[in-house]
Order: sequence, then C-alpha cells, then structure tokens
Amino acid sequence: MDWFYMTDKAVMEEMGQRLRSYRKKRKLSQKQLAERTGLSIFTIAQIEQGKAVSLSSLLPVLRELRLLNNLDALIPNIPESPISLLRKQRKSN
Repeated sequence: MDWFYMTDKAVMEEMGQRLRSYRKKRKLSQKQLAERTGLSIFTIAQIEQGKAVSLSSLLPVLRELRLLNNLDALIPNIPESPISLLRKQRKSN
C-alpha cells in the first residue's frame, strides 16, 4: 500500500478498518474494547470508521490490541551518530 499518495481521510479509514479487524480477531465487541480502554463505544466506533480522534484516544486502543510496539516501525528511533558517541566517550574519560 502506498500510504504517501493516499489522502489523510483514506489513511484514517484504512487504519480504522485494520483496527476493527484486529479487534474482531481478538474476539472483542466494541463495548468490551471500550470497557477495557476506558473509552466510550462512540469513540471506538469513530476510530473504526476512520474519523479524526485524539492521540490520547488511539493509544489505549493500540495498547489493548497489542499493537503499541508497532509504533517503532511508524516512528523509528534515530540512531546516534558515531561521532556523537565518540564525543560522549571522550567526555566520560
């Protein structure tokens, strides 16, 4: 899937569909997911419909569906440069 050329709306809809699939795979209803995350059923439905929601609403869903670790792929940690590592090493000696 070429995410770069998709509209924001299309990306959110695709994310919502995927989250719905993961919820169903875990055999959870929207009500059960809402109870486990502390969110409303309305918010769960909004997420699954690809509507705009806050990051603070999305994170508990990702955590409950065991998808939070996938954030490393979305926003990878920037490795420290070798020069920066050398400078730190010299300061500590």
